[in-house]
Amino acid sequence: MTPTKATCHCGAVELRVTLSDGLHSARRCDCSYCRRRGAVAVSAPLDGIRIVRGADNLALYTWGTGTAKHWFCKTCGIYTHHQRRSNPNEFGVNAGCLDGVNPRDLDPVAWSDGVNHPSDRKR
Repeated sequence: MTPTKATCHCGAVELRVTLSDGLHSARRCDCSYCRRRGAVAVSAPLDGIRIVRGADNLALYTWGTGTAKHWFCKTCGIYTHHQRRSNPNEFGVNAGCLDGVNPRDLDPVAWSDGVNHPSDRKR
């Protein structure tokens, strides 16, 4: 797929994103973090994101197992992408940051069960 431009709201962060399966991978998660964030994410391989501008303006948020890594713009607070807990070998990209994409047009969007994630189960 052709790389797509993605930006935060204020434009301080710009990415070039190559998606794994276009917008077909759109989904939401109901884990405690994603449920509050509410963004639709699409998939990209680990080598599918290149930071064009604003690497120094990205902040990182992790919690729990530390597997999921969520990046957001320090200026406007918009979540741009994250390394997935469900598959650490890929990124989830905020579909709302992609040029020309309105997440509303992706409905219906599938949900992932982040509340009952296997890595959270007691062994």
